[in-house]
Amino acid sequence: MRIAQISTLYESVPPRRYGGIERVVSWLTEELVSMGHEVTLFASADSHTRANLVPGAACAVRLVEDTADPQAFHFAMLEDVVRASERFDIVHFHTDYMGFPYTRRLTAAHVTTLHWRLDIPGLEPLYRRFGDVPLVSVSDAQRAPLPWAAWAGNVPHGMPATLFPFHEHAGGHVAFLGRIAPTKGPDAAIRIARRAKVPLKIAAKIDEADRSYFEREVAPLIEAPFADFEGELDDAGKQRLLGSARALLFPINWPEPFGIVMIEALACGTPVIAFSRGSVPEIVEHGVNGFIVRDEDEAVDAIARLSEIDRRACRDSFERRFTAKRMARAYVEIYERLIRERAARRSFAEA
Repeated sequence: MRIAQISTLYESVPPRRYGGIERVVSWLTEELVSMGHEVTLFASADSHTRANLVPGAACAVRLVEDTADPQAFHFAMLEDVVRASERFDIVHFHTDYMGFPYTRRLTAAHVTTLHWRLDIPGLEPLYRRFGDVPLVSVSDAQRAPLPWAAWAGNVPHGMPATLFPFHEHAGGHVAFLGRIAPTKGPDAAIRIARRAKVPLKIAAKIDEADRSYFEREVAPLIEAPFADFEGELDDAGKQRLLGSARALLFPINWPEPFGIVMIEALACGTPVIAFSRGSVPEIVEHGVNGFIVRDEDEAVDAIARLSEIDRRACRDSFERRFTAKRMARAYVEIYERLIRERAARRSFAEA
């Protein structure tokens, strides 16, 4: 099958450090190549892939967004996709609704995976205007605000089974990993760890838009021995931090569409303690690979119950449900169905 993967350009594929969408695009692209498909990746030129790379920018636009318009790079790349579409059987967009108008001009089947929340005011009228665009959700919770959309499938993210090795034994700390933002709850994680009298190691990216929040709400709480901020880590650093953690704290206060860090923790054998928001109940099996809690009080109690969780069971849940191989196979089934449906529509129109 000839497949085009269309990434966002904010980070390279894969990203050097933080970057959810580009990381998933990389995992999917490389797995599709391993399956024998002919894959073309539209991404920044500093990306690394075994697929055919078509650069949409000289580097990740995160590096130049203070001096350039990031949207300009995306629109130019999407026009390139349209012009090349006759070379593909299917075009897979990861660019949110930005790609919708371009799908009208494609000469190939297409599908768009949505990676963001869908409960924001103003989105419904837009999605209704493009109600025929096939979509894939990454969790059932994500699609709840738009149940009538043209959903072609639901495919939870998956990562390479060998990327984060299993750690049978944990150290003494709990971990917070991801991004410093009010929706992610790093301040709640610090309070939980402090009340449980367990050291917390924090590894997170700080966007400029969230720096004032960090300085006002988070930094004053970071003090030894209960909180240590390690900054933004690469994969090796994340493996070290998560693999040796007693648990991952995930005290979110927003409808998280997926939450890749949860499956990264499970791959290490590390249980997840998470607030019951968004996709959490679809990833965390309460009492099996972690605990789903309602508030900080219950999170403190969950830390005291971590001995009830078998780290091997956490790894098993990852291998059963969240590998890149499982994700790629699910997408191939969707691709094949959409290609057949497009061919049938063309045959009917020509009859």
